[in-house]
Amino acid sequence: MIVELTRLLLGVLIAIFHRPLATTIMKQERALDAFFRQRGVYFPAPPSDSTAQNLYFLIGVFICLFEAGKLWIGTH
Repeated sequence: MIVELTRLLLGVLIAIFHRPLATTIMKQERALDAFFRQRGVYFPAPPSDSTAQNLYFLIGVFICLFEAGKLWIGTH
């Protein structure tokens, strides 16, 4: 029960803080992309900040819904 509640809380935190989380990770991804491009390794361009924010929000909501469903099924 504690694990499910922790995962639910993690999903809520991801959904709430999806913008700063996505911005931080995209900065790191762009730096990594530039590092590889300087060395001649070309990967597809990283997604835009708004796309990353939407993805992180959806991931957070999915985790919340999945864990809430597990908790509901487990209690009934």
